Amino acid sequence: MKRPMLGTLSRNESRTGAACAVAGSALLFIGTVLHPMKADPNDPVAAFTEYAADHLWIASHLTQLAGVALIVVALLLIADELELTAGRGWAVIASGGVLTSLAVAIALQAVDGIALKRMVDAWAAAPASQRDAAFQAAFAVRQIEIGLASTLCITLGVTAAVYGAALWLDSAYPKWTGALAVSAGVLTSVAGVVIAYTGFSSLAMAINMPANCVLLVWMLALGVRMWRSTTEPDHERG
Repeated sequence: MKRPMLGTLSRNESRTGAACAVAGSALLFIGTVLHPMKADPNDPVAAFTEYAADHLWIASHLTQLAGVALIVVALLLIADELELTAGRGWAVIASGGVLTSLAVAIALQAVDGIALKRMVDAWAAAPASQRDAAFQAAFAVRQIEIGLASTLCITLGVTAAVYGAALWLDSAYPKWTGALAVSAGVLTSVAGVVIAYTGFSSLAMAINMPANCVLLVWMLALGVRMWRSTTEPDHERG
């Protein structure tokens, strides 16, 4: 039996991908909005004080993780489509990159979303005689977070750039979606390198935040494109 086609995805697969792309982007945006951002993240005392006072810290980070997981589902479905249109090599690299990014994101949220919160809470509640030791312990967890955040940005950035190059070769998607992914991927990778050297500095945030916004716009555009394709007449698909 001939496989139902939407480009190279079935109608159900494409709608699933579209729903995951849009819902994932929305959850990631909501989780980020809930994240406290008033304190300088490179000032550990100010940042830890703000984090300890935030009662939605764990919920916001788990929301972000759920968003990333849904986005990964959408990207894996797109990789499946790219295997038949842009070539198996692109699909393998894209799938490997997105799964690696998910693994790093899970580790990051375990450290940042759960472990760091417990450490800053312990620091905030510690008696004066123990506060310095508690702070140093929390600061150590922070350094692990920085390492994971840097790695995630680099991995995610390279993966987005790979998807962008593949989408550029795929006639089923507008070429601007490929160009958008490459530009966002390069910016995200640069942010990761800057984080590795400077932590959550003003320069790193100035690069990373716009790059993240571009990535979200890209995912939303892919989601809309996948959903709209399910309503196209058969002679327009492909």
